[in-house]
Amino acid sequence: MTTLLTQAREALAAVERHAEAARQSLRALVAPAGKLDAALLERHQVAAHGLAWTMTYATALRELLAWAERLGDLGETEALILTIGFGEYLAQLRGGLPMSQGEILRPGDLGLATGPEGAAVEAQIAAGGAAARARLAALLPAGFGDAAYGDETLTLIRDQFRKFADEHAEAAHEWHRKDELIPIEVVQELADLGVFGLTIPEAHGGSGLGKLAMCVVTEELSRGYIGLGSLGTRNEIAGELIRSGGTPAQKEKYLPRLASGEILPTAVFTEPGTGSDLGSLKTRAVKENGHYRVTGNKTWITHASRSDLMTLLVRTDPASKDYRGLSMLLAEKPRGTAAEPFPAAGMTGGEIRVLGYRGMKEYELGFDGFAVPAENLLGGVEGEGFKQLMATFESARIQTAARAVGVAQNALELGLAYAQERVQFGKALLHFPRVGVKLAMMAVETMIARQLTWFAAREKDQERRCDIEAGYAKLLAARVAWANADNALQIHGGNGYAEEYRISRVLCDARILNIFEGAAEIQAQVIARGLLSGGRN
Repeated sequence: MTTLLTQAREALAAVERHAEAARQSLRALVAPAGKLDAALLERHQVAAHGLAWTMTYATALRELLAWAERLGDLGETEALILTIGFGEYLAQLRGGLPMSQGEILRPGDLGLATGPEGAAVEAQIAAGGAAARARLAALLPAGFGDAAYGDETLTLIRDQFRKFADEHAEAAHEWHRKDELIPIEVVQELADLGVFGLTIPEAHGGSGLGKLAMCVVTEELSRGYIGLGSLGTRNEIAGELIRSGGTPAQKEKYLPRLASGEILPTAVFTEPGTGSDLGSLKTRAVKENGHYRVTGNKTWITHASRSDLMTLLVRTDPASKDYRGLSMLLAEKPRGTAAEPFPAAGMTGGEIRVLGYRGMKEYELGFDGFAVPAENLLGGVEGEGFKQLMATFESARIQTAARAVGVAQNALELGLAYAQERVQFGKALLHFPRVGVKLAMMAVETMIARQLTWFAAREKDQERRCDIEAGYAKLLAARVAWANADNALQIHGGNGYAEEYRISRVLCDARILNIFEGAAEIQAQVIARGLLSGGRN
């Protein structure tokens, strides 16, 4: 075992040298005078995003090794996960890293002649091949490896929410098939379990457990159904906005009610035609007679009808053309019903029908003189909205990465169960090599994504800046969720394409993870800018 860990450390050092060489190569292209040039960054966007993926892999391998070192005495399953994970990612860094299905990054794209090199690299690639994957596949029915919670409290939390997810998994599939909202009774159950106040400070009625606990809860709930894991997302965003940017009165008024689930929030940021370009949004808020009057349109607003509080991003400075004229309003509204989804004066809405992620529904909203009391301006100062929103992105992306890990785990479990049960040509599918290889790599990448996500959460809990680390986690976990869902459906064959099988839903749910909370391309751009301008690893 000592040899395995030593070899992994040596291989990691080679990866880190490769990643740093890539960064220096890119800096020479996009910051020739020492300062990042936006036009050059766009011209070399493929390479810049390739750097983001390269650094993501380097950090993922570092955290996979750290996981193994925390465990200490590795069992066979854990040793195989480490070996296969290093072998596969090293091979991709050398021969072709998939940024998406049709975009394969090679060392030459980064201005480098080769990928990571050295005897340890060669040994890891050789050891992580077909034989190791076949053996791991054979071990998977006994378990997916020790995640190394390292804390009895986290283990108890995991068990509690795993039980909850399992109890609701069958019903969740019917919510999806019937395109229904998650029953309000289930939302209340989660509120009673403290889901909505996990990261809200105890002084404001929450549990104050931190982001790592939030990841464990989110992962387990999303493993049952992405909608269950996503119910807390809006609370995470609203709570972080108010905690970090609200006035004392706003914190006292809203945080306890968010923590208890008395009020359900929704994030109202995106507009038609703006997408990720929030700085160009047009929804106006004009202050008059002690109120802001809001006029404009929003789209892709999750859980909007049932919500009681909107964190509403608006333009309060009509002369501004970018993010500097934006403000955040804490806009209350009456909760809608099936008969009247948007009963508020000055506000209308319509549902957007979607492939998956249906349990809270998506909406387009229109505002025409919608009134918000002036004291509900977040922080009490205009023009701070974009800055306030940016402060929440670390937490939101960590939470989204945890959702992706849960979806990936769900797909893995469904794929394995079907491969054990389905008999073809006289034996279970699990015993066919290419099915086993798929499942082995699904298990490996799920563990990698989990450890990378937990790393970002720990950084946040230590109050260290982790925008890049959160980006790494979200970028990789979303890709793993989609790959796992696609592979698990392939294992199901034609049955996987039938709505009655849960994997059909999981495939639809997994696809959104590469888009919301920052599309993969935007995420890679943010990471690249940080790496190339600030010099952070």
